[in-house]
Amino acid sequence: MRVVALADSATLDRKVQRVSRFTIEFYEDEHGDSPVLRWLRDELTPTQRRAIGVAVREFLQEEGIGVCRSSYGKQLGDGLFEFRLRHDAAEILRSVGKTARPEPSGERILLRVFCHAYGDRIVLLLGGYDKGADPSPKRQQREIASARKRLKDFQRRVP
Repeated sequence: MRVVALADSATLDRKVQRVSRFTIEFYEDEHGDSPVLRWLRDELTPTQRRAIGVAVREFLQEEGIGVCRSSYGKQLGDGLFEFRLRHDAAEILRSVGKTARPEPSGERILLRVFCHAYGDRIVLLLGGYDKGADPSPKRQQREIASARKRLKDFQRRVP
């Protein structure tokens, strides 16, 4: 299991470190492959990666499964939920009252990350895809099925 802290930001002027309420973990299969990390690294544009990073830090690490009470999340049942992203990093930061420089590309963002909350405030990232590149219901169902399979594998291997 790889644990990554995406919100190690500090407020320098007050020297107060921000402490996240939830820990983010990336699912790894029995061979050590992490599909979400591979997706983030190999398939997303820099603008998409920034948007995901900011959204995870500002919403998912703060709210956990509670994002499902907002437009950023949707319960899928059986322990799975979807983290939904439609905004670039600058829009996300402005929505929480922070200043941000505009994103250079104006690229449309429509990303999905499939998650599972467990233990003491841990969110496991199981899969993700660019829904803007393929918005078909068939693709969505295939990605959800893959996330469910990974969740079952995780539950089988982790006590």
